[in-house]
Amino acid sequence: MLHSPLATLLVGLLAVTGPQGPDESSAPDQPSENTILIRAEQVYVKPGQLLQDTSILVRNGLIVEVGKDLALPEGAREISGKTVCAGYIDPWSNLGIDVASANDMSTRPSTRTEWAVDPFGREHAREAARNAGVLLVRAQAGANASAGGLGVLLRAQPAGEVVLDDAGLQVSCGVGGRGDVFSRVSEVDGLVGQLGAGLAYHESLREYEAELAEWEAEIAEVEEELEDDFKKAKKNREKEMEEAEEKGKEFKEERYKEDRKPRKPRLDPDKDVFGRVANGELPLVVGVEGGPEIRALLEQTRDYSRLRMVLRGANDALPFAKELAERGIPVILYPDRTNGRTDDPAELAGKLAAKGVRVLIGTRGGTTSVRSLPLLAQRAMAGGMTHEQAFGALTLHAAQAFDAADRFGSVEVGKQAELLILDGDPVLGHPTAVMTGGELVVLEGGQPAEAK
Repeated sequence: MLHSPLATLLVGLLAVTGPQGPDESSAPDQPSENTILIRAEQVYVKPGQLLQDTSILVRNGLIVEVGKDLALPEGAREISGKTVCAGYIDPWSNLGIDVASANDMSTRPSTRTEWAVDPFGREHAREAARNAGVLLVRAQAGANASAGGLGVLLRAQPAGEVVLDDAGLQVSCGVGGRGDVFSRVSEVDGLVGQLGAGLAYHESLREYEAELAEWEAEIAEVEEELEDDFKKAKKNREKEMEEAEEKGKEFKEERYKEDRKPRKPRLDPDKDVFGRVANGELPLVVGVEGGPEIRALLEQTRDYSRLRMVLRGANDALPFAKELAERGIPVILYPDRTNGRTDDPAELAGKLAAKGVRVLIGTRGGTTSVRSLPLLAQRAMAGGMTHEQAFGALTLHAAQAFDAADRFGSVEVGKQAELLILDGDPVLGHPTAVMTGGELVVLEGGQPAEAK
């Protein structure tokens, strides 16, 4: 069970609603005290798109306009900087949830990491992450459990702000060399079996809904017929009763037999989650490392055409790069030397990316400080990833993997203004200010120019 210090009610109060597009109150010609105009020498809109001398108008935490020579709305604040890009996203973290829940091995597929959100813990680490440009983290309870449940996407600051409460289902197959190769592969077998059970459960729900609709239509039709024939039926019944009485016989009432109402399948939250995953409604994050497990996982899931997998760890993924690229399966790596491995994980990142695999970069669940995320991206670049690939791994590609790209990961109108103002390159430079949760924070030593 989770070890959250918060009551479920508090979690609900902390949850953030879904994406909100700009409405009439956030139009560029309606300024408010929460309006900020950012002028930048360079705006990295998203991987592969760079704009020069561009301004970004932000109102109430939303980007409402991007363009050249934007006028400063009355009452708005204006700042300027060298480079602006989307805030970094760590897809492999436990920042923001309590440590005991992150290490819990008793979690289930339906466990919700949002229950373990801890806005009061590790404040220094959260602030350090924000100052390094890491504005969003995907945290996971039961990080190495067979089924960790549904992950959560959080803001590093303000503390405890949930921006996505079902950021994929996470499972693990033989992580950390658990058991021998046969037992690790058997964990893959079990996972695929759960996917099949989830599909069957959802199919039974669909069949029940269809049968129920058919039953209700039949009942409505019979009720209409009975209503139309009520007077005639009543008259015939009275006549039959009189005839029976005259003949001295017992009158037997004809009873209407109603078709039995379909029975709803028994509620099973775990199968429901796996059904959503198998139908492509949620991404499936699979912690897997060894070659035999990766091979078994790829072979046994080929028939699940809607399944959207993300591999985490995947130390031995290189022989399977072609299939990973063809199936669009991203891989989250921690590009630093770990566990005494003789090969360089940073080189693995470069080699996989060169073969067309979308590589994401994470800090491995808090084993290292989340603030190290941009340094890990730089290591990945030293290992062969291109600048565009590393920048995408830190921003848009991570958002896309977890169904958050409609709100985060790029500098576009309608998205939430999770932004970095840097003194240079978006991977190699340093943030001087950040916008997160609708607030502008000028960092210590940062000097973004501000209009008087």
